[in-house]
Amino acid sequence: MKKLVLLAICAGWATSGCGYALSGRGSFLPAYIRVVGIPALVNNTAFFQVEQILTEKIRTEFIGRGRYTVMSDAEGGDAVVTGTVTSINVQPVGFTEQQLASRYQFTLTMNVQFTDARTSQVLWSNSALTFREEYELSTRSNVALEGATFLSQERSSFDRIADDVARTVVTAILEAF
Repeated sequence: MKKLVLLAICAGWATSGCGYALSGRGSFLPAYIRVVGIPALVNNTAFFQVEQILTEKIRTEFIGRGRYTVMSDAEGGDAVVTGTVTSINVQPVGFTEQQLASRYQFTLTMNVQFTDARTSQVLWSNSALTFREEYELSTRSNVALEGATFLSQERSSFDRIADDVARTVVTAILEAF
């Protein structure tokens, strides 16, 4: 009798599912969406080339998911990702003893849409997608950074935030968050 009860419990565990799945593996998109057009994002900020970097990172993230062919324009795709970088703000949030900025907060806001090309229906959108990251400047004692060094460090910080932006956008589109 104990064996029968134990067998029934084991069978119940084996056939029941908890409903969880690995993040980044699901997709709530229509099955016919196989080709995604991702034209260059629009940059409404004074920061040079951010739209190029973000566009490339989003394309790479879609390609990395392995199920979609990515095109660099909107024509001919089953769906299209469009977006506008609406603001970028860089603010000092930490200072050295000499009152030089040593830590900055980088904030990027963008408007993104994912549209079904067949039906023109917007499948996902976020008009105020915001990303924040703090980064520290490496300074030598009390010497201020040269302009080129500052720009180089700001660029590497933007590359990190662009990776996060792309991962978040693609995950939200595919998993209908």
